[in-house]
Amino acid sequence: MEKQTILVVDDNPENIHVLSGILRPYYKVKAAINGNIAIKIACAEEKPDIILLDIMMPDIDGYTVCKYLQALPETSEIPIIFVSAKSEISDEKKGFDLGAVDYMTKPVSPSLVLARVSTHLKLADQKSHLMLLVKEKTADLEKTRLEIIQSLGRAAEFKDNETGLHVIRMSWYSYYLAKHCTGNNCWSELLRNAAPMHDIGKIGIPDEVLLKPGKLDAKEWEIMKKHVEYGVEILGEHETDLLALALEVTKYHHEKWDGSGYPNGISGEDIPLSARIVAVADVFDALTSERPYKKAWTVEKTMALIEAEAGKHFDPDLVQMFKACLPKIREIKALYAD
Repeated sequence: MEKQTILVVDDNPENIHVLSGILRPYYKVKAAINGNIAIKIACAEEKPDIILLDIMMPDIDGYTVCKYLQALPETSEIPIIFVSAKSEISDEKKGFDLGAVDYMTKPVSPSLVLARVSTHLKLADQKSHLMLLVKEKTADLEKTRLEIIQSLGRAAEFKDNETGLHVIRMSWYSYYLAKHCTGNNCWSELLRNAAPMHDIGKIGIPDEVLLKPGKLDAKEWEIMKKHVEYGVEILGEHETDLLALALEVTKYHHEKWDGSGYPNGISGEDIPLSARIVAVADVFDALTSERPYKKAWTVEKTMALIEAEAGKHFDPDLVQMFKACLPKIREIKALYAD
């Protein structure tokens, strides 16, 4: 097996020589004579597996180096052992408070150095392995949750005589519009995964209303609007970012920029950005898709209507951004054609 790397940090070359002599038969040793060099080595691509760190140094003391490395995500998991002539309990306490895993006083005992280093390297390996397992399990759970959410979204569309491809297309439209609007890839991806749930409440609408081929009368329309309320009840309150965003989209995507939407009649930027984005994406796909009761509109005709509704139904800025996304929108439309 390849030897693990230990970084020894001390402004006294003699101390570095002593520690290196103890460690070299078993480990690869790197040395730094001050805090600045130590930080550069610790932040390099090939990071040390553990750091033996002196406290009293002329440029940056060991406490400051430890605090700095602990604050960086890329170095925060590297175990740090203080090796110092400072032997007061208060000195040790300060070291542990800053995140060090151990504290040894000079002059060092070779057997103690080897035992402490070996122990903390093993603990670090176990921690790394456990973190990897947790990460893998979390990824599996997240994948399963996404699949369930997407399946529920498709279920609502099938009940409405639409294909599951509608939710795939409109969720991708939402993604590209969100990315163009915010530049935030993470949030845009979150919205793409939340958007399929926007009409989940249609599951609760009676078929004679939901599947009526003609225009709904006033009473039927009130029943139809209940799908927002049902969707909110189905999703419920959740702490996870994904389901919280799905709830937000479900609750507000039928609100309109001018306040004439439902269920709350809110307007403008009081409507969450997520819902304003999904509103454009949803209408675009509904109009450009063929249904039993209508032919598919062309992209040009659909965009003419959406532009005419800018400032009324839709956020006018988002309409212009959606136009800029049309090349990607057309690609998605062709890729997931019914």
